[in-house]
Amino acid sequence: MTAIQPRRIARVRPHSPASALEQFFVANDAHDFGGDTGKLWTVIDSPFPGSLANAGAAPRAGWEPGSAVHEDSFTFLAPSVPANVLGMAHNTGQSGRDLPPQAFHKAATSVVGPGDAIELAPGVGHVDPEAELTVVVGRKARGLTLENAREAVLGFTIGNDVTARELQKTDELWISAKSQDTFTPAGPWIVTGLDTVALSIGIVHNGSELRAASSADLGWGVDEILVYLTSFMTLHPGDLVLTGFPAESARLHPGDTVTCRVEGIGELTNPVRGAA
Repeated sequence: MTAIQPRRIARVRPHSPASALEQFFVANDAHDFGGDTGKLWTVIDSPFPGSLANAGAAPRAGWEPGSAVHEDSFTFLAPSVPANVLGMAHNTGQSGRDLPPQAFHKAATSVVGPGDAIELAPGVGHVDPEAELTVVVGRKARGLTLENAREAVLGFTIGNDVTARELQKTDELWISAKSQDTFTPAGPWIVTGLDTVALSIGIVHNGSELRAASSADLGWGVDEILVYLTSFMTLHPGDLVLTGFPAESARLHPGDTVTCRVEGIGELTNPVRGAA
């Protein structure tokens, strides 16, 4: 079988003239993400057909489809504007697989992009980051099977399932623990054609690398998760599905910096601050 060359797709906002309403989609096919060719992107049409929230801004000079734009000229945003953000509970190892699959909902309003601050509200208590391989849904999907589940996947990004532990214990649905504003950083881009069987996943906390793990350590795999979710709900273009966190974490405090790493995708870095 011929290997598929991964492609990166990102949602970005130009620096000049700055407009909070603009979003464009860009793509890059370079093998070396950090090299010169890896920093030169091409403007593309939205990869989320039919999603008004993920429509590109009106083309303008230098930002028409096919235009080349350098990474220095824009800011990476969260890779999509999702209707649904879902995570998987107890999805680590055989112990997770021995339990029925169970998902939780995170508010779409909790999504922020690379470099945006994770904000900790006063009295929120112990808060952990969780680096997760994250599915980016590419088309409307219901009733997927193991044979066709990947047809609904545009690609994969990095998600940080920030979680308030005390609230997780007292809120059976975990909504207050996981859906606070800024509690779902995602990005910096989507990678297509990625083999997700055994990718290293880990966290760097204030410059210290914590114990990493692998996507092979998840209880339920990507295809199984999508089959489960679409057995009872419709997924939409741009939706994010966080698959689980098998590695080591460390408590967040204002002033910290947390970087989530997923092999084959890269790094997602966010500062931490107290909420105003």
